[in-house]
Amino acid sequence: MEYTPLYKAALATAHKNIFVTSVISLGCGMFALATGYLISISISKPIKQLQQAVVNLAEGKLNTRVSIRSHDEIGELANSFNKMADDLQYSRDEFVNANEQLRNEIAERQQAEVELQQALKDLKKTQIQLIQSEKMSSLGQLVAGVAHEINNPVNFISGNLEHTDDYTQQLLLLIKLYQNYYPNPEPEIQNANQVVDIEYLIEDLPKMLSSMKMGAKRIREIVLSLRIFSRLDEAEFKTVDLHEGIDSTLLILQHRIKAQNNRLEIQVIKEYGEMPKIQCFAGQLNQVFMNLLANAIDALEESLQKNICPNPWIRISSEQVNENAVIRIADNGVGIAEAIQSRLFDPFFTTKPVGQGTGMGLSISYQIITEKHGGSLQCISSPGQGAEFIIAIPIRAVKSAQLSICDRHAYG
Repeated sequence: MEYTPLYKAALATAHKNIFVTSVISLGCGMFALATGYLISISISKPIKQLQQAVVNLAEGKLNTRVSIRSHDEIGELANSFNKMADDLQYSRDEFVNANEQLRNEIAERQQAEVELQQALKDLKKTQIQLIQSEKMSSLGQLVAGVAHEINNPVNFISGNLEHTDDYTQQLLLLIKLYQNYYPNPEPEIQNANQVVDIEYLIEDLPKMLSSMKMGAKRIREIVLSLRIFSRLDEAEFKTVDLHEGIDSTLLILQHRIKAQNNRLEIQVIKEYGEMPKIQCFAGQLNQVFMNLLANAIDALEESLQKNICPNPWIRISSEQVNENAVIRIADNGVGIAEAIQSRLFDPFFTTKPVGQGTGMGLSISYQIITEKHGGSLQCISSPGQGAEFIIAIPIRAVKSAQLSICDRHAYG
């Protein structure tokens, strides 16, 4: 078929239109793609923000918020998310505050419990101290009363023994004179002489009187020691000789020191040094000596029962070190384990069986030495090597001790 010019012109126009249409179609397609891409980005970005915000919220980051300002469904979802995050953070803050308040209340209750336990401990300690004070006060009054009641008849006996001794010597001298000048008495006198055994009587009677005088002297020494120990007839805070207090305490404990059926006598070694009289609460120091010496005797008795101390002894030494009086009381008993030495002076702590100790003796002694006299009390010991307690107190009263006079009845 032959193409006419009209046909060629129409065909050229069609080709041109087809090209333009193709270009336009391609441009529209690219525009549609770009528009779709932008729309997808605008839609997916808020969604990703919401997704990341949810992840952060799940990880505990309650301050996470999304900044989406659109008014479509995603914007509403973002607003709902932000409101939920606000509510969660508020609830978390309320919970944290409540938890903190609860912790504070628990801490306050625990502190109150600790204070209550300490108050109960102090109350028990004070109760034991009051009981001990009352015991020591009653003991002191009893000792002073007994000493006073014994003192008068002992003085009467002691005074009359002097005269009895003189009268006896005169009578014996008179008998000897009769024997010298009348060597051959009447038969009745000779018979009486044989019955009485006048020679033995002359020899033994002075010995009896001498023994009675020694006994009376011994009783007077005991009475004096009891009065020194009780110190009720003296001012509580005064200048005294510590050696007198130690000796009086030893005399009171003599029944435990001397030999008994099941054990040997405990040897007491005194190594007193030159030491001036000191200002102190004499009765309370005697109580300290009593506690330490009684504990030493207990330790030695335990050692004797275990057959680990063949020759028991207690050594008491004294010396002046600078401005302090130092008293050492040592024994060769069972000793004290290092693990419990730090608790020796704690109230209610004792290693003795139930019923044999309150655990207050060393505690009260420590307070008397440290608080009442401004001194120190320490223990040096090791198992099987005995124990040594060292007392150091100022020779002249310190201010703390002087101020303690108002509290003089705290320990009896």
